[in-house]
Amino acid sequence: MKQRLLGWSKQLAIFLLLALIITAVVDVWRGKDFPKDNVPALVGMTLAGEEVDLAELSKDQAVVVYFWATWCPVCSFVSPAVDTLSEYYPVVTVALSSGENLRVKKYMQHNEYDFDVVNDENYDLGKDWKVKVTPTILIVKDGEVKWLTTGFTSLPGIWWRLMMS
Repeated sequence: MKQRLLGWSKQLAIFLLLALIITAVVDVWRGKDFPKDNVPALVGMTLAGEEVDLAELSKDQAVVVYFWATWCPVCSFVSPAVDTLSEYYPVVTVALSSGENLRVKKYMQHNEYDFDVVNDENYDLGKDWKVKVTPTILIVKDGEVKWLTTGFTSLPGIWWRLMMS
């Protein structure tokens, strides 16, 4: 029994290492055209009526920037992690091409998300930031992108990137 457990543990460790390597390679490939420094402005009004200025918010602290959409199936798995993280760390989220403010508000209420949202109804911020995949998550500190990941990620994955920034 110990041998079998040890064999499974080794296989799991190898699988996790391969998954980490593949994820890192995909992130690097998808982020090759993404602006790393001199990032575009991300200034806007949240659905709650609060002004957001990423450059100001990211001075001396890491900020999670989450580009997502109501129509994105993967976002429905990532958004709960972002919502949990937003209770403890600064988070700026941008809803891309998700409809009018009222539609996004209803979506947020239905899913019981509490994170603040800038609604990018016409995909203007998405174009400026060259977002091609939803979800896209960035860690920005001092106006520079420290980490970038796209597609599915978990709460530990986002938290780890945040701590490494």
